[in-house]
Amino acid sequence: MRAHVWAPFASTVACSVGGLDVAMEPRDDGWWEGPPLEHGQDYGFVVDGTGPLPDPRSPRQPHGVHGLSQAFDTDAFPWTDSEWRGRDARGAVFYELHVGTFTADGTLDAAARELPRLAATGIEIVELMPIAPMPGTRGWGYDGVSLYAVYEEYGGPAALLRFVDAAHAAGLGVALDVVYNHLGPDGNYLSKFGPYLTGAHHTPWGEAINLDQPLSVHVRRFLADNALRWFRDFHVDVLRLDAVHAFRDDSATHFLAQLSAETAALSTKLDRPLSLVAESDLNDPAMVTPLAEGGLGQTAQWADDVHHALHTYLTGERDGYYSDFGSIETLDHVYRHVFLHDGRWSSFRNQLWGQPVPDAMDRRRFVVYAANHDQVGNRARGDRPSATLTPGAQAASLAMVLLSPFTPLLFQGEEYGETRPFPFFSDHAGELGRAISKGRLAEFQSHGWGGGALPPDPQDPVTFASAKLDRSAQGKINDALRTWLAEVMAVRPFTLEPDAWARHPVSVTERAARQLTMTGPVLVHVNLSSEPVAYKGRPAAVFGDVTTEGAGFTLQPDAVALVVAKEP
Repeated sequence: MRAHVWAPFASTVACSVGGLDVAMEPRDDGWWEGPPLEHGQDYGFVVDGTGPLPDPRSPRQPHGVHGLSQAFDTDAFPWTDSEWRGRDARGAVFYELHVGTFTADGTLDAAARELPRLAATGIEIVELMPIAPMPGTRGWGYDGVSLYAVYEEYGGPAALLRFVDAAHAAGLGVALDVVYNHLGPDGNYLSKFGPYLTGAHHTPWGEAINLDQPLSVHVRRFLADNALRWFRDFHVDVLRLDAVHAFRDDSATHFLAQLSAETAALSTKLDRPLSLVAESDLNDPAMVTPLAEGGLGQTAQWADDVHHALHTYLTGERDGYYSDFGSIETLDHVYRHVFLHDGRWSSFRNQLWGQPVPDAMDRRRFVVYAANHDQVGNRARGDRPSATLTPGAQAASLAMVLLSPFTPLLFQGEEYGETRPFPFFSDHAGELGRAISKGRLAEFQSHGWGGGALPPDPQDPVTFASAKLDRSAQGKINDALRTWLAEVMAVRPFTLEPDAWARHPVSVTERAARQLTMTGPVLVHVNLSSEPVAYKGRPAAVFGDVTTEGAGFTLQPDAVALVVAKEP
């Protein structure tokens, strides 16, 4: 590879390599070209006498976010996945994990050793929380910098190549969570090179990424090339785009539409599915409407309203942004229509919000979950639903996510009822670290959640250690949930048959308080009341106690039953 960098306003640029500053030559459109670089060679850029600075497109940062970059050749990796045909995100079972807490070692290689086990449970796509370099030895990853590199604590880019290859060998797709709406506050040198940020728009993190101001074509290229690189050079199958509602883009072609078109073109070239999954707070089906129909062309998007409705029904919580949820009516509405706020009033936002989802829109375009990093980690102490829900409620949660008409996602440990928390943690130095600790408390208070619990200090290493999974948990409930997951997965194929949901439309109803049924190709009967409840049919699987009686059965308190629906 040859050193090159975009620095449109610079008078001089040099490549610092081998202890020498080698002058670089200006090229078209603000680009500069320098000496050839060999795999493993350290280098940096000196811009108008300032530096050496890390390469904005650094493929590796072995010396930390402030150190020199290092050349890295992905083409040298000995791939073994030539038979991998890819995995479409729509309808696949996702499993979100944080590399640092998923195993005791906290590395991609350690996580790769767990992939066969995940595949055996029915997981189809493993989703990695962000892996871009960040300061220190721990963090969620959403304050990363050097977007083209991989966090060294996780093993660097070589470990990601090995992880993806191992996942494909196990029959698993790989999704990568990428953050294009902002960069972290420590180690971000982009503004030293060019107008990557703009004061014309602002976000919760400050100045916005420059998507529509002068020279934005190069910034958009910086982000799009990053996305295509993960697909092409690392064989990643899905990108999850963090908080796309924070993109500020008034250009004629929205960046998401551009990225969708370029992803589709690369998918055709590589002859395998490539998917984009957006996290969006806009409640707008245009996000997943095809480009040809005037939409933004994302493959799928996260659907928080389904989470909120299910969570509040099961837990009874109604604080903060949960205030409009909690009833059986809201739960039924989101299962049938996806968004609760589909043009109606949002109490938390204090305004009308969202747009309705067309009845004909494929529900697999919406990713649903009972837990994820945000919905657990944004709680005061990062406590999971499993910390307070009864066993039957946990079983109901799994069934109502996995047997829904949507694309399901499980959060690490959910499959066996992990009770260890997943609080927010970070490792920033000095005053920034102290500001993070104070800011976390303020953020929690802004959510309006009560209970008197204060969040643990995100800077304390103990907070990070508390989030490590305990997959060795062998309690009665853990074992029962593992068995239940296998039984739910065994009937899930009924929900995937052609026209299954047309023949058996989804709805969620109550016979009495806390006695719930989700209809569909597989009926999910849930009894969270204190009284036994009689049902017709023969259960294909039961969690808890049941009594069979002739052509029906009685479900005891805190129990769940699955019944395969009959043809009409």
